[in-house]
Amino acid sequence: MNRSVLFALPFAALACFVSCLLAANSGAQETPESPSIRASIDDQAPGWESLTAEDFADVNSAEDTWSWKDGVLHCTGKPVSVLATKDEFENVEIVVEWMHEKAAGNSGLFAWVSPESLARLRQRAKPGLPDGIEIQMLDHGYTDMVKARGKPTDWFGTNGDVFGVRKPFNPFPPLSPNGSRSFPRKHLCNGHGQWNHYYVRAINGEVRLWVNGEEVSGGNGVVPASGHLCLESEGSPIQFRKIRVRRLP
Repeated sequence: MNRSVLFALPFAALACFVSCLLAANSGAQETPESPSIRASIDDQAPGWESLTAEDFADVNSAEDTWSWKDGVLHCTGKPVSVLATKDEFENVEIVVEWMHEKAAGNSGLFAWVSPESLARLRQRAKPGLPDGIEIQMLDHGYTDMVKARGKPTDWFGTNGDVFGVRKPFNPFPPLSPNGSRSFPRKHLCNGHGQWNHYYVRAINGEVRLWVNGEEVSGGNGVVPASGHLCLESEGSPIQFRKIRVRRLP
């Protein structure tokens, strides 16, 4: 504002102007920090559907590896193998809750698994894992177990790593030392004996993971961006529940 115009203002108007200016500055200083943004995941909204026993098919597990009880999928962890969806998915949202029964448990959810890799596993009828994008489900005690064996522990995390298994994948930072894994930006996973909630969004070659309500890791560049979903058996008993999906355009 021009100084001559300012001095021409009536005293009352000038006082009001100064008062408003001070109030505005004071308010700017006292504004609290914005709260962290959390995902609002409503898996009861239209389009979501539950996956039950009828939606899955055996691949290379033993007869007793997987069992359903009161809507909860139980896995013995033996042998190392997967349970696959009968359907293939392209753009999809996934919700699953999981709980390791013992310390150092290891498991995971696979997205966009190639039908060819499942066919090979079925033909071999031996332990093994398919080609796809793995969303890790690892108990915190796994780090202690590996450390006790005198092996390095910096190449993995226990809060939601995402990485490609014999499939193209460009992980989002922070990265594992060799650059192959997307390490979680926050450590939000609960330990064994407690349930964890995973929300996965797999769209147009990009996979993003939310752990217990907050986005933590992911990556893109997946080709082809389609395939089966799989749950992993890898050495330790684990439970899964509330397995739900929603197909997207």
